[in-house]
Amino acid sequence: MVSVSVVIPTLNEAARLPVAVSSARAAGCVEVLVADGGSTDATASLAKTLACRLIETPRGRGIQQNAAARLAAGEVLLFLHADCRLPREALQQIDEAVHRFGATAGAFRQSIDAPGHLYRALETGNALRVRLFGLAYGDQAIFVRRDLFEAVGGFPEWPLMEDVGLMQRLRRARVRPVLLDGPVVVSARRWQRCGVVRQTLRNWSLLAAYFCGVSPRTLARFYDGPGVVRPSAVER
Repeated sequence: MVSVSVVIPTLNEAARLPVAVSSARAAGCVEVLVADGGSTDATASLAKTLACRLIETPRGRGIQQNAAARLAAGEVLLFLHADCRLPREALQQIDEAVHRFGATAGAFRQSIDAPGHLYRALETGNALRVRLFGLAYGDQAIFVRRDLFEAVGGFPEWPLMEDVGLMQRLRRARVRPVLLDGPVVVSARRWQRCGVVRQTLRNWSLLAAYFCGVSPRTLARFYDGPGVVRPSAVER
């Protein structure tokens, strides 16, 4: 089976980190690297207790994930947000995609951890976005072969939209991410805090502004992150 290193970027995620790490280990990863961006809670000490490799970096998901990726040992890098958890079959699905279909990058179908038709609609829409446009977001547990990740230059080290930036780099390399069944279970905390419709419209607006040429640094001023890290493109 292909060897997979799981990278978890964190900022004040002590309450959620154990579940994310446990899901990565249950799936069979070769190592878990926690890339911490300056937590003021127990995240860093907890990562050591959980036998993860702790990398302390400046804040920013792109910076944090790149730093951990440089130290990872696996053939495949899997970037898992701390408020997500992998299915037990995640690495088996990656192995099949790599060896049977030649996949070099991809992500997972989501299961948002909340009841309701709006959440089911979001799951469907997010899956279609990957299938139709080849655009996977960070809360879909992006995976990339490490040689490809290095060849495209990893994540852009922006304060926002780093996952969209990576997808654009893959597209320029003529790589289209595959969507695996998963599902990766995603916390509903952002939608619950802001409201599903309001949060979704806000994210669409930010994404539209980005594709119209507004810089991620400018957009970051209008995005109030919840405490993980400056959020990735859109945590719907």
